[in-house]
Amino acid sequence: MPSSPPLPEGDLQARDTAWMRRIQTGDTDAFKALILEYQGRVAATVARMAGAGIDPEELAHEVFVRVWKSAHRYEPSARLSTWLFAIARNLVLNEIRYKTRHPAVSRDALLEEGHPEAEGPATSAARQPDAALLEAELHEAIDRALQSLPENQRTAIVLRRYEDVSYEEIATILEVSVSSVKSLLFRARTTLREMLAEYLD
Repeated sequence: MPSSPPLPEGDLQARDTAWMRRIQTGDTDAFKALILEYQGRVAATVARMAGAGIDPEELAHEVFVRVWKSAHRYEPSARLSTWLFAIARNLVLNEIRYKTRHPAVSRDALLEEGHPEAEGPATSAARQPDAALLEAELHEAIDRALQSLPENQRTAIVLRRYEDVSYEEIATILEVSVSSVKSLLFRARTTLREMLAEYLD
């Protein structure tokens, strides 16, 4: 069965607003529909914002818990996705702060102790054919480069590159000016080009 064509922007916002109005009255069917629509995007964005060591599915679940609890505060002044990404960013920041205060045993330490479950993509990729290995290496290099960026640069580039969020919406999420967003993106892209130069040649 072919999928339905994407809704135009105006219809999309009207649909999201209607969902939120129903959720504000306790409508669980509208809440389930919202989750089905946005869960994948939120989880993917969380994964890129947070990096290794944080479960994106778990944090995405928490985003929607917050949506349910805070629905009464929602006002359709911006796209619903902007509000979701703002919640996601706050949760990621909280999780990063927690991980910093409570560091877990490193993957290297686990490997040294002989725990096979600590093997990551790099270890498993070593057993793959050359083409798959190169692709896995590129993805790991991109992930490492993204995670090396300051948090606000990383969030800006993830939202702009992967979610096509407007400068104005990114400014709302980061609570900065549009000119600051453009500056963050410029610095992030410059750093990424330098770090990934060997793959871009």
